[in-house]
Amino acid sequence: MAIDAGADALGLVAAMPSGPGPISDREIADITAFVPPPISTFLLTAETTASAISDHIAATRPTTVQIVSHIDTAEAAKLSSLQPGVRRVQVIHVEDRSALDLIPLYAPFVHAFLLDSGRPGADNPEFGGTGRRHDWAISRTFVEKSPVPVFLAGGLSPANVKQAVREVRPFGLDLCSGVRSNNRLDQVKLNAFVDGACAA
Repeated sequence: MAIDAGADALGLVAAMPSGPGPISDREIADITAFVPPPISTFLLTAETTASAISDHIAATRPTTVQIVSHIDTAEAAKLSSLQPGVRRVQVIHVEDRSALDLIPLYAPFVHAFLLDSGRPGADNPEFGGTGRRHDWAISRTFVEKSPVPVFLAGGLSPANVKQAVREVRPFGLDLCSGVRSNNRLDQVKLNAFVDGACAA
């Protein structure tokens, strides 16, 4: 459904402490084996060490790994050596302007950033799928300062996608809850979102 709507990549959510849509590693591996090029497959992993992330990649075989937690930069460096053939996307949870300080720390070790609205330090950590927007002014500054491409996530929907693209100017968009109904992808919402993104 997502590919037919025009998606360039599929996000495959592994076990998470929060958020909608997690599936088993077995299902993720089945999907990554099925998806034809040039569609990318993004493994969303909550693992926080290079060895555990590398093992997760080996078990699921995605083209890209999306690291949803703010991991230690030494682990990010190690992962780039362990998995040089897999694209690495570091999620940055934009809670305030301190998110900008993370650009030089992670940029040498990743192919892209993804800005989201999680709260990794909360009592019940959130790593995405919140349906909340963060401060897009901070996101725009992040895009301008980042030496690598930046994806935007967090509270995106068919109703605000044009505004998001025009205000932030991201490389790409990532979404989950904004195109779901009854915890499933909604074809009408998905098509409306893609149409809005293309028209922005």
